[in-house]
Formats: sequence, C-alpha cells, structure tokens
Amino acid sequence: MTEARQVHDRYIAAFNAHDMDALLRELSPEGVTISPDCVTQGCEELASVIEEFWEAFPDVRTNVMESFDDGDTAIDELLMQGTHLGPYRTPGGRVVQATHRPISLRCFYLTTVENGLIVSLRLYFDQLQLRDQLGLPCD
Repeated sequence: MTEARQVHDRYIAAFNAHDMDALLRELSPEGVTISPDCVTQGCEELASVIEEFWEAFPDVRTNVMESFDDGDTAIDELLMQGTHLGPYRTPGGRVVQATHRPISLRCFYLTTVENGLIVSLRLYFDQLQLRDQLGLPCD
C-alpha cells in the first residue's frame, strides 16, 4: 500500500467520522481542493466547506467501491449517501433549506500526496443528479 493510499484512506475515514481535526491532519496547509461546488486552498477554507456540507447532510458517509493507487496518487470511486437535513448552498449560491430527501451519489476522488500530506484533492460528482435527488430545479 502506498503512502498516498494510507493518507487518502485516513482522510476518508475522518470524513465519514465527521472528525475535522483528523481530516485536516491529512491536508497540507497549502493543499488545494477542487470540487463541483468550489475550489479551496488551505485547511481553513476546506474546513468551512466541509462543515457546511456536514450541516446540510449530517449523516453523510462514503463507501469506496473501487480504488487504485500508484506513487503519489490515490484514486477512489465511491458512493456518497446521506439525508438533506440542513441548509445546502448550491454552486450558484442559492441556499436550499432541508428537503429531508436522501442522496446517493457516485463520486470520484483523486488525491495527490507529497511528504505525507494531501497537496491536491479533486472530487467529481454529477451536480444534476444531486439537484434531481433534492427535487431542485436547474438554476
């Protein structure tokens, strides 16, 4: 198992446990995260985005379906599931109050690790699928 896989797996475990301190221990202070919702740089920005997501989906968990690692890179296809129980900010900036609807999204994580820390984390998922599951019209 590569170092990238070990770091990435700890990050995923911390995300599932909603343990922000453990999650941020895996991220470089200069780490960049790219997702359909936003781009963040550094621990504070990422923490803010994840805390907001956990508030919107307090029971969210990811289940790894397929994984691959090579050198400084770890890749996962995963299933993210949860229930929309709090305010969710769409990429367009609209805040959607709790719909109490479940979500089940196939996601793709690509993590790059240097010196034992995540320097790049890219998350991809189908935004239209999420909007549809929440019952939202297109912006």
